[in-house]
Amino acid sequence: MKANESVKNYPSERRMYTNYAARAIKKVCKEIGPRFSGSEAEKKGIEFMSEELKTCCDDVKVDSFAVHPKAFLGWVPMSGILMIIATAIFFVAQFFEIAALFFATLAIAVFCLFFGITEFVFYMETLDKFTPKKTSYNTYGIRKASGETKRRIIFAGHADSSMEWRFSYLGGPKLLIATLGGAILGLVYSIGASIFAIVKTQTNPEYISALTLDILSYIMIFFVIFFITAILMYDKNRVVEGANDDLTGCFTSIAVLKFMQDNDIRLENTEVVALCTGSEETGLRGAKDFVKNHGEEFSDVETIFIALDTIRDYDFMGIYNKDMSGIVKNDPEVCNLLKEAGNIAGLENLPYLTVSLGATDAAAVSKSKKFKAAAFAAMDPAPARYYHTRLDTHENLDLKTIEAGVGLCLETAFLYDEKGLNV
Repeated sequence: MKANESVKNYPSERRMYTNYAARAIKKVCKEIGPRFSGSEAEKKGIEFMSEELKTCCDDVKVDSFAVHPKAFLGWVPMSGILMIIATAIFFVAQFFEIAALFFATLAIAVFCLFFGITEFVFYMETLDKFTPKKTSYNTYGIRKASGETKRRIIFAGHADSSMEWRFSYLGGPKLLIATLGGAILGLVYSIGASIFAIVKTQTNPEYISALTLDILSYIMIFFVIFFITAILMYDKNRVVEGANDDLTGCFTSIAVLKFMQDNDIRLENTEVVALCTGSEETGLRGAKDFVKNHGEEFSDVETIFIALDTIRDYDFMGIYNKDMSGIVKNDPEVCNLLKEAGNIAGLENLPYLTVSLGATDAAAVSKSKKFKAAAFAAMDPAPARYYHTRLDTHENLDLKTIEAGVGLCLETAFLYDEKGLNV
Protein backbone atom coordinates (compact mmCIF):
# COMPACT_ATOMS: atom_id res chain seq x y z
CA MET A 1 0.00 0.00 0.00
CA LYS A 2 1.16 3.52 -0.79
CA ALA A 3 0.98 6.33 1.74
CA ASN A 4 -1.39 8.23 -0.53
CA GLU A 5 -3.78 5.25 -0.35
CA SER A 6 -3.60 4.88 3.43
CA VAL A 7 -6.24 7.47 4.38
CA LYS A 8 -9.10 9.33 2.77
CA ASN A 9 -8.39 12.88 1.64
CA TYR A 10 -4.67 12.19 1.75
CA PRO A 11 -3.67 15.57 0.24
CA SER A 12 -5.54 17.37 3.03
CA GLU A 13 -3.98 15.11 5.65
CA ARG A 14 -0.51 15.71 4.24
CA ARG A 15 -1.10 19.45 4.35
CA MET A 16 -2.30 19.15 7.96
CA TYR A 17 1.03 17.67 9.06
CA THR A 18 2.90 20.19 6.96
CA ASN A 19 1.13 22.90 8.92
CA TYR A 20 1.99 21.07 12.13
CA ALA A 21 5.67 21.17 11.19
CA ALA A 22 5.50 24.89 10.38
CA ARG A 23 3.74 25.71 13.66
CA ALA A 24 6.25 23.69 15.66
CA ILE A 25 9.16 25.42 13.92
CA LYS A 26 7.63 28.80 14.68
CA LYS A 27 7.15 27.84 18.33
CA VAL A 28 10.77 26.76 18.74
CA CYS A 29 12.09 29.89 17.02
CA LYS A 30 9.95 32.30 19.02
CA GLU A 31 9.97 30.65 22.44
CA ILE A 32 13.43 29.02 22.49
CA GLY A 33 15.34 30.88 19.81
CA PRO A 34 18.78 30.17 18.32
CA ARG A 35 20.32 26.89 19.47
CA PHE A 36 24.09 26.75 19.27
CA SER A 37 25.79 23.44 19.96
CA GLY A 38 26.07 22.71 23.68
CA SER A 39 23.91 25.65 24.71
CA GLU A 40 20.97 25.69 27.10
CA ALA A 41 18.75 26.67 24.15
CA GLU A 42 19.82 23.59 22.20
CA LYS A 43 18.92 21.46 25.22
CA LYS A 44 15.49 23.10 25.44
CA GLY A 45 14.94 22.50 21.75
CA ILE A 46 15.75 18.80 22.17
CA GLU A 47 13.45 18.62 25.19
CA PHE A 48 10.59 20.16 23.19
CA MET A 49 11.13 17.67 20.36
CA SER A 50 11.25 14.82 22.86
CA GLU A 51 7.86 15.84 24.24
CA GLU A 52 6.44 15.97 20.70
CA LEU A 53 7.78 12.48 20.02
CA LYS A 54 6.06 11.15 23.13
CA THR A 55 2.69 11.91 21.51
CA CYS A 56 3.32 9.52 18.63
CA CYS A 57 5.97 6.98 19.66
CA ASP A 58 6.11 3.81 21.72
CA ASP A 59 9.52 4.63 23.12
CA VAL A 60 11.35 7.96 23.37
CA LYS A 61 14.88 8.48 24.61
CA VAL A 62 17.27 11.38 25.15
CA ASP A 63 21.02 10.80 25.02
CA SER A 64 23.66 13.24 26.23
CA PHE A 65 27.19 13.46 24.90
CA ALA A 66 30.28 15.63 25.27
CA VAL A 67 30.95 18.17 22.56
CA HIS A 68 33.58 20.83 21.93
CA PRO A 69 31.56 23.36 19.90
CA LYS A 70 34.41 25.81 19.27
CA ALA A 71 36.63 23.17 17.68
CA PHE A 72 34.97 22.49 14.33
CA LEU A 73 35.22 25.98 12.86
CA GLY A 74 37.73 27.30 15.37
CA TRP A 75 40.53 26.56 12.91
CA VAL A 76 39.23 29.30 10.55
CA PRO A 77 39.98 32.41 12.68
CA MET A 78 42.96 30.63 14.22
CA SER A 79 44.39 30.07 10.73
CA GLY A 80 43.70 33.67 9.74
CA ILE A 81 45.72 34.96 12.70
CA LEU A 82 48.53 32.46 12.20
CA MET A 83 48.78 33.19 8.48
CA ILE A 84 49.15 36.91 9.15
CA ILE A 85 52.03 36.04 11.49
CA ALA A 86 53.48 33.73 8.83
CA THR A 87 53.32 36.51 6.26
CA ALA A 88 55.17 38.88 8.59
CA ILE A 89 57.88 36.26 9.13
CA PHE A 90 58.28 35.77 5.38
CA PHE A 91 58.47 39.53 4.86
CA VAL A 92 61.28 39.80 7.41
CA ALA A 93 63.01 36.69 6.05
CA GLN A 94 63.42 38.20 2.57
CA PHE A 95 65.91 40.75 3.92
CA PHE A 96 68.16 38.12 5.45
CA GLU A 97 67.50 35.13 3.20
CA ILE A 98 67.52 32.82 6.21
CA ALA A 99 66.07 29.43 5.37
CA ALA A 100 64.93 28.87 8.98
CA LEU A 101 62.55 31.85 8.76
CA PHE A 102 61.11 30.63 5.46
CA PHE A 103 60.73 27.24 7.08
CA ALA A 104 58.77 28.85 9.96
CA THR A 105 56.33 30.32 7.43
CA LEU A 106 55.99 26.92 5.78
CA ALA A 107 55.43 25.16 9.12
CA ILE A 108 52.67 27.58 10.12
CA ALA A 109 50.92 27.25 6.74
CA VAL A 110 51.10 23.44 6.83
CA PHE A 111 49.83 23.49 10.42
CA CYS A 112 46.79 25.53 9.34
CA LEU A 113 46.19 23.31 6.31
CA PHE A 114 46.33 20.21 8.50
CA PHE A 115 43.58 21.45 10.80
CA GLY A 116 41.49 22.70 7.89
CA ILE A 117 41.60 19.32 6.17
CA THR A 118 41.13 17.17 9.26
CA GLU A 119 38.34 19.26 10.81
CA PHE A 120 36.37 20.53 7.81
CA VAL A 121 37.11 18.04 5.03
CA PHE A 122 37.20 14.80 7.04
CA TYR A 123 35.21 16.00 10.10
CA MET A 124 37.80 14.60 12.49
CA GLU A 125 38.12 15.88 16.05
CA THR A 126 41.69 17.10 16.01
CA LEU A 127 41.05 20.39 17.83
CA ASP A 128 38.53 19.13 20.39
CA LYS A 129 41.01 18.55 23.19
CA PHE A 130 42.16 22.17 22.97
CA THR A 131 38.72 23.77 23.38
CA PRO A 132 36.11 23.89 26.18
CA LYS A 133 33.78 20.93 26.63
CA LYS A 134 29.99 21.27 26.69
CA THR A 135 27.08 18.83 26.79
CA SER A 136 24.83 18.26 23.80
CA TYR A 137 21.83 15.96 23.27
CA ASN A 138 20.07 13.69 20.81
CA THR A 139 16.48 12.54 21.07
CA TYR A 140 14.72 9.81 19.14
CA GLY A 141 11.33 8.14 19.14
CA ILE A 142 10.39 4.69 17.90
CA ARG A 143 7.05 3.63 16.42
CA LYS A 144 6.94 -0.14 16.39
CA ALA A 145 5.68 -2.38 13.61
CA SER A 146 2.31 -4.09 13.86
CA GLY A 147 3.88 -7.47 13.20
CA GLU A 148 7.37 -8.94 13.26
CA THR A 149 10.04 -6.27 12.90
CA LYS A 150 12.14 -7.11 9.87
CA ARG A 151 13.56 -3.70 9.08
CA ARG A 152 13.89 -0.18 10.44
CA ILE A 153 13.91 3.28 8.86
CA ILE A 154 15.31 6.35 10.61
CA PHE A 155 14.39 9.88 9.53
CA ALA A 156 16.74 12.46 11.02
CA GLY A 157 17.08 16.21 11.26
CA HIS A 158 19.36 18.31 13.47
CA ALA A 159 18.15 20.56 16.25
CA ASP A 160 21.08 22.96 16.57
CA SER A 161 21.74 26.11 14.56
CA SER A 162 24.86 27.86 13.38
CA MET A 163 26.65 31.07 14.19
CA GLU A 164 26.07 33.61 11.44
CA TRP A 165 28.46 33.54 8.52
CA ARG A 166 29.10 37.26 8.00
CA PHE A 167 29.92 37.21 4.31
CA SER A 168 26.96 35.00 3.39
CA TYR A 169 24.73 37.66 4.92
CA LEU A 170 26.58 40.68 3.57
CA GLY A 171 27.04 39.51 0.00
CA GLY A 172 25.49 36.12 -0.52
CA PRO A 173 27.27 33.17 -2.15
CA LYS A 174 29.53 35.24 -4.40
CA LEU A 175 31.11 37.11 -1.51
CA LEU A 176 31.33 33.96 0.62
CA ILE A 177 33.08 32.01 -2.14
CA ALA A 178 35.40 34.93 -2.93
CA THR A 179 36.52 35.35 0.69
CA LEU A 180 36.88 31.65 1.44
CA GLY A 181 38.51 30.97 -1.90
CA GLY A 182 40.96 33.84 -1.43
CA ALA A 183 41.98 32.61 2.01
CA ILE A 184 42.50 29.04 0.79
CA LEU A 185 44.45 30.26 -2.24
CA GLY A 186 46.59 32.43 0.04
CA LEU A 187 47.31 29.45 2.27
CA VAL A 188 48.35 27.28 -0.69
CA TYR A 189 50.41 30.11 -2.16
CA SER A 190 52.24 30.59 1.16
CA ILE A 191 53.23 26.93 1.18
CA GLY A 192 54.48 27.11 -2.41
CA ALA A 193 56.37 30.37 -1.91
CA SER A 194 58.01 29.10 1.28
CA ILE A 195 59.15 25.87 -0.34
CA PHE A 196 60.54 27.81 -3.30
CA ALA A 197 62.45 30.22 -1.03
CA ILE A 198 63.83 27.40 1.15
CA VAL A 199 65.03 25.36 -1.83
CA LYS A 200 66.61 28.30 -3.58
CA THR A 201 68.38 29.71 -0.53
CA GLN A 202 69.76 26.27 0.33
CA THR A 203 70.73 24.98 -3.11
CA ASN A 204 71.21 27.93 -5.44
CA PRO A 205 71.41 31.13 -3.37
CA GLU A 206 73.20 32.99 -6.17
CA TYR A 207 70.21 32.41 -8.49
CA ILE A 208 67.54 33.90 -6.24
CA SER A 209 67.44 37.67 -6.46
CA ALA A 210 66.18 40.17 -3.95
CA LEU A 211 63.57 41.19 -6.53
CA THR A 212 62.22 37.64 -6.65
CA LEU A 213 61.84 37.54 -2.90
CA ASP A 214 60.24 40.98 -2.95
CA ILE A 215 57.65 39.80 -5.46
CA LEU A 216 56.91 36.63 -3.47
CA SER A 217 56.63 38.68 -0.30
CA TYR A 218 54.29 41.34 -1.68
CA ILE A 219 51.99 38.77 -3.25
CA MET A 220 51.76 37.10 0.16
CA ILE A 221 50.98 40.45 1.76
CA PHE A 222 48.11 40.85 -0.70
CA PHE A 223 46.51 37.69 0.71
CA VAL A 224 46.46 39.24 4.19
CA ILE A 225 43.16 40.80 3.12
CA PHE A 226 41.68 37.32 2.86
CA PHE A 227 43.31 36.13 6.07
CA ILE A 228 41.52 38.99 7.83
CA THR A 229 38.20 37.89 6.30
CA ALA A 230 38.88 34.39 7.66
CA ILE A 231 39.18 35.87 11.16
CA LEU A 232 35.86 37.62 10.61
CA MET A 233 34.12 34.75 8.83
CA TYR A 234 31.49 34.10 11.48
CA ASP A 235 29.93 36.18 14.22
CA LYS A 236 30.19 34.31 17.51
CA ASN A 237 27.75 36.76 19.10
CA ARG A 238 24.93 36.03 16.64
CA VAL A 239 23.47 32.54 16.38
CA VAL A 240 20.78 32.17 13.73
CA GLU A 241 17.27 30.74 14.20
CA GLY A 242 17.94 27.81 11.89
CA ALA A 243 14.27 27.48 10.93
CA ASN A 244 15.07 25.86 7.61
CA ASP A 245 18.50 24.52 8.57
CA ASP A 246 17.37 22.34 10.12
CA LEU A 247 14.15 22.53 12.09
CA THR A 248 12.45 21.55 8.83
CA GLY A 249 14.30 18.23 8.98
CA CYS A 250 13.40 17.63 12.62
CA PHE A 251 9.71 18.37 12.33
CA THR A 252 9.28 16.67 8.97
CA SER A 253 10.60 13.54 10.69
CA ILE A 254 8.22 13.97 13.62
CA ALA A 255 5.31 14.78 11.27
CA VAL A 256 5.67 11.33 9.68
CA LEU A 257 5.12 9.65 13.05
CA LYS A 258 2.29 12.00 14.00
CA PHE A 259 0.53 11.17 10.73
CA MET A 260 0.78 7.48 11.56
CA GLN A 261 -0.32 7.93 15.18
CA ASP A 262 -3.32 10.11 14.42
CA ASN A 263 -4.47 7.77 11.64
CA ASP A 264 -3.78 4.60 13.66
CA ILE A 265 -1.24 3.34 11.14
CA ARG A 266 1.55 0.92 11.93
CA LEU A 267 3.70 -0.51 9.20
CA GLU A 268 3.55 -4.30 9.17
CA ASN A 269 7.23 -5.15 9.36
CA THR A 270 9.01 -1.83 9.64
CA GLU A 271 9.90 0.14 12.75
CA VAL A 272 9.90 3.89 12.08
CA VAL A 273 12.25 6.17 14.01
CA ALA A 274 12.45 9.96 14.13
CA LEU A 275 15.82 11.25 15.32
CA CYS A 276 16.71 14.83 16.20
CA THR A 277 20.45 15.25 16.62
CA GLY A 278 22.42 17.91 18.42
CA SER A 279 25.65 19.55 17.29
CA GLU A 280 25.44 18.81 13.57
CA GLU A 281 26.72 22.29 12.78
CA THR A 282 29.86 21.63 14.81
CA GLY A 283 31.00 18.52 12.96
CA LEU A 284 28.10 16.00 12.89
CA ARG A 285 28.83 15.25 16.53
CA GLY A 286 25.27 14.15 17.36
CA ALA A 287 25.02 11.68 14.48
CA LYS A 288 28.45 10.30 15.36
CA ASP A 289 27.37 9.76 18.96
CA PHE A 290 24.10 8.14 17.91
CA VAL A 291 25.89 5.61 15.72
CA LYS A 292 28.51 4.99 18.38
CA ASN A 293 25.90 4.28 21.07
CA HIS A 294 23.19 2.58 19.01
CA GLY A 295 24.97 1.14 16.01
CA GLU A 296 25.08 -2.39 17.41
CA GLU A 297 21.65 -2.16 19.05
CA PHE A 298 19.98 -1.12 15.79
CA SER A 299 21.85 -3.71 13.74
CA ASP A 300 19.42 -6.41 14.91
CA VAL A 301 17.50 -5.90 11.64
CA GLU A 302 18.25 -4.08 8.40
CA THR A 303 18.31 -0.38 9.28
CA ILE A 304 18.47 2.55 6.91
CA PHE A 305 19.10 6.20 7.77
CA ILE A 306 17.75 9.20 5.87
CA ALA A 307 19.04 12.63 6.80
CA LEU A 308 16.66 15.50 6.08
CA ASP A 309 18.55 18.77 5.88
CA THR A 310 17.06 22.14 4.92
CA ILE A 311 13.72 21.59 3.19
CA ARG A 312 13.18 25.05 1.75
CA ASP A 313 13.85 25.49 -1.99
CA TYR A 314 11.43 23.45 -4.09
CA ASP A 315 13.38 23.80 -7.34
CA PHE A 316 16.54 22.45 -5.72
CA MET A 317 15.18 19.26 -4.19
CA GLY A 318 17.52 16.32 -4.55
CA ILE A 319 18.88 13.06 -3.19
CA TYR A 320 22.46 13.33 -2.00
CA ASN A 321 24.42 10.24 -2.97
CA LYS A 322 27.78 11.92 -2.33
CA ASP A 323 28.40 13.70 0.93
CA MET A 324 31.08 15.39 3.04
CA SER A 325 32.40 17.59 0.24
CA GLY A 326 32.04 14.68 -2.17
CA ILE A 327 34.45 12.28 -0.44
CA VAL A 328 31.80 10.03 1.19
CA LYS A 329 29.45 7.89 -0.88
CA ASN A 330 25.98 7.35 0.51
CA ASP A 331 24.25 4.05 -0.13
CA PRO A 332 22.97 3.59 -3.72
CA GLU A 333 20.07 1.35 -2.65
CA VAL A 334 18.76 3.91 -0.16
CA CYS A 335 19.16 6.63 -2.79
CA ASN A 336 17.18 4.52 -5.25
CA LEU A 337 14.48 3.92 -2.62
CA LEU A 338 14.14 7.69 -2.19
CA LYS A 339 13.98 8.20 -5.95
CA GLU A 340 11.22 5.61 -6.38
CA ALA A 341 9.31 7.03 -3.42
CA GLY A 342 9.69 10.47 -4.99
CA ASN A 343 8.10 9.20 -8.19
CA ILE A 344 5.13 7.90 -6.18
CA ALA A 345 4.90 11.21 -4.29
CA GLY A 346 4.77 13.20 -7.54
CA LEU A 347 8.40 14.32 -7.35
CA GLU A 348 9.48 12.57 -10.48
CA ASN A 349 13.13 11.84 -11.19
CA LEU A 350 14.62 13.60 -8.20
CA PRO A 351 18.25 14.26 -9.16
CA TYR A 352 21.26 12.74 -7.44
CA LEU A 353 23.42 15.51 -6.01
CA THR A 354 26.68 16.01 -4.13
CA VAL A 355 27.25 17.98 -0.93
CA SER A 356 30.14 19.92 -2.44
CA LEU A 357 31.04 21.92 0.68
CA GLY A 358 30.17 20.58 4.12
CA ALA A 359 28.21 17.47 5.08
CA THR A 360 24.92 16.07 6.35
CA ASP A 361 24.35 13.62 9.21
CA ALA A 362 24.11 10.89 6.56
CA ALA A 363 27.86 11.20 5.97
CA ALA A 364 28.65 10.29 9.58
CA VAL A 365 26.42 7.23 9.30
CA SER A 366 27.79 6.16 5.92
CA LYS A 367 31.36 6.49 7.21
CA SER A 368 30.51 4.32 10.22
CA LYS A 369 29.19 1.53 7.94
CA LYS A 370 26.68 0.61 10.66
CA PHE A 371 23.61 1.50 8.59
CA LYS A 372 22.95 2.28 4.97
CA ALA A 373 22.32 6.01 4.61
CA ALA A 374 21.38 8.79 2.22
CA ALA A 375 20.28 12.41 2.48
CA PHE A 376 17.44 14.49 1.09
CA ALA A 377 17.61 18.27 0.97
CA ALA A 378 16.01 21.16 -0.85
CA MET A 379 18.43 24.08 -0.78
CA ASP A 380 20.11 26.18 -3.41
CA PRO A 381 23.68 24.86 -3.24
CA ALA A 382 25.15 28.25 -4.19
CA PRO A 383 24.53 28.39 -1.11
CA ALA A 384 21.22 30.12 -0.49
CA ARG A 385 21.37 33.65 0.95
CA TYR A 386 19.65 32.52 4.16
CA TYR A 387 22.18 29.73 4.73
CA HIS A 388 23.73 30.29 8.17
CA THR A 389 22.45 33.87 8.35
CA ARG A 390 19.82 35.82 10.25
CA LEU A 391 17.52 35.34 7.23
CA ASP A 392 16.90 31.70 8.18
CA THR A 393 13.78 32.50 10.20
CA HIS A 394 10.35 30.99 10.75
CA GLU A 395 9.02 33.71 8.47
CA ASN A 396 11.15 32.34 5.65
CA LEU A 397 9.65 28.86 5.42
CA ASP A 398 8.17 27.43 2.22
CA LEU A 399 5.11 25.26 2.93
CA LYS A 400 5.07 23.78 -0.57
CA THR A 401 8.56 22.39 -0.10
CA ILE A 402 7.92 21.12 3.42
CA GLU A 403 4.76 19.38 2.17
CA ALA A 404 6.78 17.74 -0.58
CA GLY A 405 9.28 16.55 2.05
CA VAL A 406 6.53 15.13 4.28
CA GLY A 407 5.01 13.32 1.29
CA LEU A 408 8.37 11.92 0.21
CA CYS A 409 9.14 10.58 3.69
CA LEU A 410 5.73 8.96 4.05
CA GLU A 411 5.98 7.25 0.67
CA THR A 412 9.53 6.16 1.46
CA ALA A 413 8.44 4.51 4.72
CA PHE A 414 5.46 2.72 3.09
CA LEU A 415 7.52 1.60 0.10
CA TYR A 416 10.33 0.34 2.32
CA ASP A 417 7.85 -1.67 4.39
CA GLU A 418 6.39 -3.26 1.28
CA LYS A 419 9.53 -3.97 -0.72
CA GLY A 420 12.56 -3.29 1.43
CA LEU A 421 15.44 -2.07 -0.71
CA ASN A 422 14.34 -4.22 -3.67
CA VAL A 423 12.53 -1.47 -5.53
